[in-house]
Amino acid sequence: PSAKYDAQGTSGIINIILKKSENRGLNGSATLNVGVPNSNSFGLSVNKRTEKFNLFSQLGFGIRTYPTDFESINSDLSSNTTITNIGDSEFDEKFANILIGADYYINERNVLTLSGSYAYEVEDQTAASVFHQTNASNTLTDSWNRDENTEATNPKIRYELQYKSDFKRHEDQSLIISALGNYFRKDQSSEFNNITTFGDLDDFKQESRTDYRLEDYIFKLDYTHPFLEHYTLETGSQYTINKVSNDYAVSNVIGGVWVEDPNLTNIFDLNQYVFAVYTTAAYEANKWGFKLGLRLENTKMNTLLETTNQTDEQNYTNLFPSAYTSYKVTDDFSLQLGYSRRINRPSLRQLNPFSNIRNNYSISEGNPDLQPEYTNSYELTSIHKFEKLSFSMSLYHWYTTDVVEYITVFENNVSISKPENVGSNNTIGFEANGKYSLLDWLTINGDLNYNYFDRSGLFESQSFDFKGNRWSATLTSKVDLPADFDFEISGNYNSKYETLQQEVSDMAFVDLGVRKKLVKGRIILNLSVRDVFASRIDETTTTQPDFYLYNSRQRGCFINFGVSYGFGKGEAMQFSGQRR
Repeated sequence: PSAKYDAQGTSGIINIILKKSENRGLNGSATLNVGVPNSNSFGLSVNKRTEKFNLFSQLGFGIRTYPTDFESINSDLSSNTTITNIGDSEFDEKFANILIGADYYINERNVLTLSGSYAYEVEDQTAASVFHQTNASNTLTDSWNRDENTEATNPKIRYELQYKSDFKRHEDQSLIISALGNYFRKDQSSEFNNITTFGDLDDFKQESRTDYRLEDYIFKLDYTHPFLEHYTLETGSQYTINKVSNDYAVSNVIGGVWVEDPNLTNIFDLNQYVFAVYTTAAYEANKWGFKLGLRLENTKMNTLLETTNQTDEQNYTNLFPSAYTSYKVTDDFSLQLGYSRRINRPSLRQLNPFSNIRNNYSISEGNPDLQPEYTNSYELTSIHKFEKLSFSMSLYHWYTTDVVEYITVFENNVSISKPENVGSNNTIGFEANGKYSLLDWLTINGDLNYNYFDRSGLFESQSFDFKGNRWSATLTSKVDLPADFDFEISGNYNSKYETLQQEVSDMAFVDLGVRKKLVKGRIILNLSVRDVFASRIDETTTTQPDFYLYNSRQRGCFINFGVSYGFGKGEAMQFSGQRR
């Protein structure tokens, strides 16, 4: 991304150029999906276009189920005691949402867009797990069951206003002013019940409640000014407001009465304000072009733990330069070189100090003192085009400081994981991806990414220097079958890799889908299978001098069938009923 875009994160920008539709009248599509486990939804998308107005709306509702199998092992290598946890959970989500908006064409060069959406979700989660504790001689000493029942409601509101003006002087000269608001709330309650099945541990009950509120506001101004035929100047500003409040409490049954645990009960407030201004200058000719940019961002953030009156304030200003150049050697071969400085601010989950008590022996919590990461990113890319083959190859280097890593401490068979800023990271990598139209009816897409990293860190007088590598690959085959059938199969592999304390296991999985078009594309039938062999398993192991941890999670295979119908002047669109 150039300096025009947020400096947050290290992902890229895909430039999708939308064409203005001239299909006046009523157009839209309806989609019905059914799946196993539950993935049942209905979506309706409608727009009405006149000379001055484009009115659009979407409606969706449905129910989804996400089953999960999990396992964890906590071993104290000093006392040789081990606690094993095996269980499963089922997360059910019922949702409904609606979006309404309009484009008003003031004249041929000015358009005003206003949209708003409302969504409401009801969540139910149940979990059942079995715990076993063994001693140094691997003899069972205690067993107990822990059951969970969680309920939550999530209302969501989103609204956006945008004004765009195109100038008569040049078709690419434009001014865009926009304002976006987003509100989310979660009211959640959970009850946990421990029942001893072997040994002399006492039964006990716990409950937690969460009242979570989030508000986001983004105000933007972007101006683009082409001049001297090949030059373009961009400038603008952005102001982002993030407000979060999380009222969280844990209670235990003591003497038959629910009593709040003061060590696990508090109200966490976060307010973050980011003001940015930017300027870019670009030159683009037939064979060569460049873009230089500079973005300034000021971040003000404060956090408050209301019950204990703990506060933290941060105020920092950063410059984020970017520079890109490209050269077309031939019509079928070009080179690109780029640099940008990035920031990765901590998320709410990383800052929120509250503990999750779903598993009392495997706890994660946030760190209000966490600082952002900074990355200098360099990339050299070549793009090749042939008659039936197009591919690109990239060499990249990232240098990141104040790297955020999760540090785990262990005491009394309880592991507590917390994010910390630990040192720096040098990453050198290679990526290749391409598309090969082997036959008229067969297309193959592939991607390969490999990187080598060198970590250097010191935390609480302990050195965390180490080196490693990781790689991933994706291969997708698309087959055009007779009678307007399309078949697609995708294989994915992620290698194992190391973090400061953990080893993350490798993973391989396959997805496939079949699509059938009817009535000149007005009706689309779609069958998809995600994780065909149920091999997508998240596994991590932590081996330290005094403790060993193992964790795994698996969701399994998902099968979905959908039918879409397009009416008016457009083809059917696949729509899952989610927010636009």
